[in-house]
Amino acid sequence: MKITRDYRMELTEKQWQIIKNFIPKQKKGRKPIDRRRIINALFYLVRTGCQWRNLPKCFPKWKTVYTVFWRWRNDGVWQNIHDALCRLVRKIKGKKPTPSAGILDSQSADTTEVGGPERGYDAAKNVKGRKRHIMVDTLGLIMAIVIHAANIQDYDGAKLVFQALGERFKRLLVVFADSAYGKMGLPDWVKQTLGLILQTVLRPVGVKGFVILPKRWIVERTFAWIGKYRRHSKDYERNPESSKAMIHIAMTNRMLNYLQYRKIHF
Repeated sequence: MKITRDYRMELTEKQWQIIKNFIPKQKKGRKPIDRRRIINALFYLVRTGCQWRNLPKCFPKWKTVYTVFWRWRNDGVWQNIHDALCRLVRKIKGKKPTPSAGILDSQSADTTEVGGPERGYDAAKNVKGRKRHIMVDTLGLIMAIVIHAANIQDYDGAKLVFQALGERFKRLLVVFADSAYGKMGLPDWVKQTLGLILQTVLRPVGVKGFVILPKRWIVERTFAWIGKYRRHSKDYERNPESSKAMIHIAMTNRMLNYLQYRKIHF
């Protein structure tokens, strides 16, 4: 019996028209796969946090979905789709394709018994697992992600994030971050190595409790967006590159939901 059911994560026709232009063509000789259904399955998995084997039967077989996820992860397809949508969103917002300012921060996440590399203990957060280290633009869109062990200090992990930027953001001039990134000569390293300004945003003197800090709240909001996808309640992945790809998929889904209600010329 064929099971059919509509899920909130499924691509609308407009969303599919947007994203299909960034999907690589299928190679000759391989059995044709309905890629729209594959992406629907991955949006469902990331949003609900279900296990691969528990994907509903209305989606393709879980092994097929996992194989496409794994292949596209290794080929950089998920990041390419994500980055293309970032440029599209920025254009609709009246921004240039690449930003001139970024905001940097990290989030520690527990891992599970699955195992895998890049694991450690963050004593400050009492978390045993990994750190999601990201840089976002002023809209909160992700520019770079690095997944590393939680015991690596922020000022060391930040160098990995800056290196991950590559040559993609030539307009970038300044990066905002909290006081942890002002240690161990990191601002000087950033200036000398990349020619960028790393500006730390400090808490107001004498203020206690929660306070909204300029620029820094933007990256915290991005972590909140990621946290709405239950796959990110912990780091469930064996390979850190899979963790990175899952974040790209979650943000892709979010941007497509935004673009659904905007005028786009195909």
